Amino acid sequence: MKNWIFSFLMLLILPFTAGAQNLDFDFNEMDCGPEQTTFRLFASAKAKRVVVRIYKDGTGGKPMKTVKMKIAATGVGGEADGAIWEAVVKGNLLGRFYTFDTGHGECPGVFAKAVGVNGQRAAIINMVNTFPDDWCCDQHPVIKDPTDLVVYELHHRDFSIARKDAQHPGKFLALTEPWAIDHLKKLGVNAVHILPSFDYASVDETKLDTPQYNWGYDPLNYNVPEGSYSTDPYDPAKRITEFKQMVQALHLAGIAVILDVVYNHTFSIEGSNFQKTYPDYYYRVGSNGSGCGNETASEKPMMRKFMIESVKHWVNEYRVDGFRFDLMGCHDIETMNAIREALDKIDPSIVMYGEGWSAGKCGLPDEQLGMKANLQQMPRIAAFSDELRDGLRGPFSDDTKGAFLAGLSGEEESIKYGIVGAIEHPQVDMTKVNYSKRPFALQPSQMIAYVSCHDDMCLTDRLRASVPGISEEELIRLDLLAQTAVFTSQGVPFMLAGEELMRTKQGVHNSFESPDSINRIDWQNAERYPQVLKYYQDLIALRRHHPAFRLGDADLVRKHLEFLPSPKGTVAFRLKNYAGRDDWRNIIVILNGSREAQTVALPKGMYTVVCKDGEINENSTSKIFGRRTTVSPQSALILHD
Repeated sequence: MKNWIFSFLMLLILPFTAGAQNLDFDFNEMDCGPEQTTFRLFASAKAKRVVVRIYKDGTGGKPMKTVKMKIAATGVGGEADGAIWEAVVKGNLLGRFYTFDTGHGECPGVFAKAVGVNGQRAAIINMVNTFPDDWCCDQHPVIKDPTDLVVYELHHRDFSIARKDAQHPGKFLALTEPWAIDHLKKLGVNAVHILPSFDYASVDETKLDTPQYNWGYDPLNYNVPEGSYSTDPYDPAKRITEFKQMVQALHLAGIAVILDVVYNHTFSIEGSNFQKTYPDYYYRVGSNGSGCGNETASEKPMMRKFMIESVKHWVNEYRVDGFRFDLMGCHDIETMNAIREALDKIDPSIVMYGEGWSAGKCGLPDEQLGMKANLQQMPRIAAFSDELRDGLRGPFSDDTKGAFLAGLSGEEESIKYGIVGAIEHPQVDMTKVNYSKRPFALQPSQMIAYVSCHDDMCLTDRLRASVPGISEEELIRLDLLAQTAVFTSQGVPFMLAGEELMRTKQGVHNSFESPDSINRIDWQNAERYPQVLKYYQDLIALRRHHPAFRLGDADLVRKHLEFLPSPKGTVAFRLKNYAGRDDWRNIIVILNGSREAQTVALPKGMYTVVCKDGEINENSTSKIFGRRTTVSPQSALILHD
């Protein structure tokens, strides 16, 4: 009999032995062939009645057929009551929809790979038919080391909704359009971090003509693309194909795709597919480390397996190149390392990073969790550096309080810590670093360097809030200074989409459900602030052209990066002796956050000025000779010999 590949085909089905403590399970909940379809579901053996319902359409109408499921194996998932329920339905079900019901309401199961509108019913489709033309030739961009990445975080709607020449504003396909690819390539980024793009709950896909907005941190179906970003959410194949077209277009441009994943919580407990199939199994009951009303239990064998198989699905089916884990501090260390190991078997260059914190007290002790403080136990997984972020802009807890960029001294050591990539360095005094009291990274590639992201105010809004009476000229100078610190650090540089265009969200701190008027990127700013866009382009190019800024090895950083004495409110460092086999022998970077010019002593030599007063020119002929130099207020100076 000819084998077909359908929506849930992921692994070869392994036989289950009734009564065994079977941990070698998978989430292949549906195998479909031309003559019959087998449905399987992990649920409690104590469930009184488990059924699968077959529907003609993805919404509305009565079931065509309701079939009782029977227990095929028990003792599954590390639970005495864990069972695999199974049902075989005769006939060809291609194009049909189905739900499971364990007595807690209908749902598409926990591992649906295709769904109808609003994700309420799983769909039976031929996944081969979702391949774009030449999909077989698609390849991951070559990433030798994570520090070679320049990560650009975007929300599909923000990026394209206000773009006049966008053919598919707010959709996956917008990122396939020439204007989008052209902007990303000219900017110089080589990785796009897309905010949650799986099927989430807060947008009604049947009412897309009504203004709706959400970041998407409210998971519904983890393994299906979000329908509101497709051109037809009623067609289960459309969202899948269009997501793949997006990946394909970015890959052809040499740009990696990093998916924001949210395994730490669901949009609710009662309405989630986890709870409807196996109540309380997937959660740490009574705990709310996510701050969203529930907290998943990554340490449970079935939840751990779910996370592993989910990321593998996104890599194997959609060819994504990396993952950003929301509130990684909610997940246990063993699970994070297991995910890393599983991805390494596919492609070791796939990147993993996350938020090294939780939003509240978790149901496991901190020492067992993927907190930033435990990152040394998770090699080749990175975390965001809020030390560098808040050392530059001011604390998360108070939007009106500034730091280095506001001309305040006291955060220089936190910035130095970010510059070295959060590793141990003899010239960084950890007692003066703002949050961490010991290095969290073994290698600089374990630190994400950033000053703004989708959370909190964007950079220009934070500067307006924290620098009293700031002028337009100051705003521009400090914007450029902040990103110079990020892009000359030894970590993995990360920026929020639109910062290169002086993006504003009108001062909104948490814009997760604000309208397009707040969240959209104003593309006309490219004409208003051409010097800002050019600086970002030149800064990214400077990093790309000079391996001294991305040594990728802690010992090399300690060997080649040294800090120079400098006044309060400044940070100065040298990358010496052809660091990373750079063409430049010594590179000196001086960051001046004060409102006054500052004089900094230099090692004796003849230096070429490549960055000064908001302009970068790698081919500059401007020279400095002597033992000291003056740095303009609120700016960066970069020299080399």
